[in-house]
Amino acid sequence: IFCEEEGDYSALIRVIARVFSNAEALVKSFRKDEPNGTDNLDSFTPTDVKKHEKKREQSMENMGASSAATAAAESPHDTGDLCPVTVDIDAVRRVYDKLLSINQVEAALVNALIYLTPNIELDLDYLDVYETNPDYLNIFIIVMENHNLHSPEYLEVAMPQFCKAMSKLPVTALARLSKLWSSYDRHHIRRMMETFQQLITFTVVSNEYDAENLVNDDETVVAATQCLKVVFYASILGGDMDVEHNEEDEDDSESDELTLHELLGEERLYKKGPRIDPLEKELGVRPIDSIKPVIPFEDFVNESLNDVVEMDKDFTFFKVNAETKFSFQSCPFILNVITKNQGLYYDNRIRMYSERRLTALYSMVQGQQPNPYLKLKVRRDHIIDDALVRLEMISMENPSDLKKQLFVEFEGEQGVDEGGVSKEFFQLVLEEIFNLDIGMFTYDNDTKLFWFNSSSLETEAQYTLIGIVLGLAIYNNCILDVHFPMVVYRKLMGKKGTFLDLSDSHPALYQSLKRLLEYTGNVEEDMTLTFQISHTDLFGNPILYDLKEQGDQIPVTKENRQEFVDLYAEYILNNSVERQFRAFKKGFLMVTNESPLKYLFRPEEVELLICGSRKLDFEALEKTTEYDGGYSKDSQIIKDFWETIHSFGEEQKRLFLQFTTGTDRAPVGGLGKLKMIIAKNGSDTDRLPTSHTCFNALLLPEYSSKEKLKERLLKAITYAKGFGML
Repeated sequence: IFCEEEGDYSALIRVIARVFSNAEALVKSFRKDEPNGTDNLDSFTPTDVKKHEKKREQSMENMGASSAATAAAESPHDTGDLCPVTVDIDAVRRVYDKLLSINQVEAALVNALIYLTPNIELDLDYLDVYETNPDYLNIFIIVMENHNLHSPEYLEVAMPQFCKAMSKLPVTALARLSKLWSSYDRHHIRRMMETFQQLITFTVVSNEYDAENLVNDDETVVAATQCLKVVFYASILGGDMDVEHNEEDEDDSESDELTLHELLGEERLYKKGPRIDPLEKELGVRPIDSIKPVIPFEDFVNESLNDVVEMDKDFTFFKVNAETKFSFQSCPFILNVITKNQGLYYDNRIRMYSERRLTALYSMVQGQQPNPYLKLKVRRDHIIDDALVRLEMISMENPSDLKKQLFVEFEGEQGVDEGGVSKEFFQLVLEEIFNLDIGMFTYDNDTKLFWFNSSSLETEAQYTLIGIVLGLAIYNNCILDVHFPMVVYRKLMGKKGTFLDLSDSHPALYQSLKRLLEYTGNVEEDMTLTFQISHTDLFGNPILYDLKEQGDQIPVTKENRQEFVDLYAEYILNNSVERQFRAFKKGFLMVTNESPLKYLFRPEEVELLICGSRKLDFEALEKTTEYDGGYSKDSQIIKDFWETIHSFGEEQKRLFLQFTTGTDRAPVGGLGKLKMIIAKNGSDTDRLPTSHTCFNALLLPEYSSKEKLKERLLKAITYAKGFGML
């Protein structure tokens, strides 16, 4: 007030310089236990925690009463687990609001932070200061409340130094920060996320990177990414979570027998057991546990970084030099699915090469003919039987062969598999396995999705085969025309299905159960439900199932309806299909168990890897399409063709893509990665266009007019689906 009245802020600036540049002074500032009438710090909870607790109680009601009680007891986000901080955060915010409204103060805060951070770094490096004084964390809490940190004045020097210091905090301290920040409201969490993102982007665009000067060696980008991870987990902790409902992992215990790698005196590059992030372990929560984070996962992706990261080098750091070199795959939240897919591609290719090389060496020792590839020879009219027998034999005798590059040969047909034959093999297997007459899966006409048939008569080996096929598709970079609800991918990644998953997989049932939960009348009298449910088997016969012992004697009431809903969802999504899904997952893990798939990707991203994206950019497809048989991009019919395609509606475009490639989705990275070919197939004719889906090739006659081209093309994609494909 004195400075304001005098119009001279020099005294205030000196105080700011003295306090904000001194670690010891800052630790003692804004104390909740100062003798100024405020409460003792041990009972302190930020104002925002109370708001969050109300939201948390509401989300628990959605999760279900039975699971919510356990979640409240076990969740690391429970406020009882928040380490008490000795900072009056509301006071800090009030002071910053006042200070930052004064023009002369900004430079003083910037200079103070520049002076402060080298000393913090020294304290953390050499004095273990946090171990002796946990209140040292107050410095980082106070600094991060400055809502101008994203401005250029800070980004040049102050923030890079601050992030380097913060990244040196022990994992226990980072976990405390994450828990505290998770109690903030969305606005404050987003501001901190944007601050670190801004620093990463600012640094990346201000520098040039190449094979010699990697972004992995940029200390500022690395430190800011590690700080962003703290906010990432705060966003998960502060949102809706389900720390329960975990699928049991397959028994993957180490064998006493020496592996082929060890027999040849090699250290294994691919060790068993999942990679676990230290901060994730300390917090006891995983991204897969997140139902809805405070900040969407997509907002943590930094596209500028993705443009410059060299994934071949980053992969090496991730797999081999993790102790000495930083890999952005250790912070997968910052990478987009295209970049992560590149990392997975390198992982797969090196594994393929490793298996091929080891097989050759071992064969030389044994004096046998080497078999460096996973070769499948099948008959078209017995494709399931042949594939099943061959893959089952491989999985029993030498499962590592599944990690070799796939080569498919159709009996009686000539041709080298350069990817197209394998793609056709996948298509034919899927068509047969998902044929409703076989009865392995049920199909919902409204959702256009398949689900496991709980009363299927097929053997578990058939489900294992489809799991292997999905794994091989990821492993061999092939898009499949598969239509599963998201809960299938969540289950593959380790989470059981819950009531919320029914909205996607069984929407009609979900709406019925939701109405039950929201019903305000007398549940027991009006609905006359019991804990016994019924469904139909493969032949349409009703099957009764007790959700609890003597379920037919237990009425559903307002008090127990949440338990009824939870048990119903548990039965439909988990118990009733346990045999089928366990076999399916077993096959999937035979191929992917040693890959970083589960660590790098979220369930929705795994679906993208297997099925491709629903976002279709036909402009990108036009730019990358190649021509053959006399056509070029300047041919009149090609110009007419693209004008016709671009005039199509969304559904017609999907039909065209299905007709030409065998799937109505784009591969990871978009349609530009598809490499479609348009080949001339004779002069003007009444014949319809045809396609080689295994090679993404469209065989297009040179029609005499644009109108005829459009009419013939529409007829082919609309009525000849399944018949025009070769």
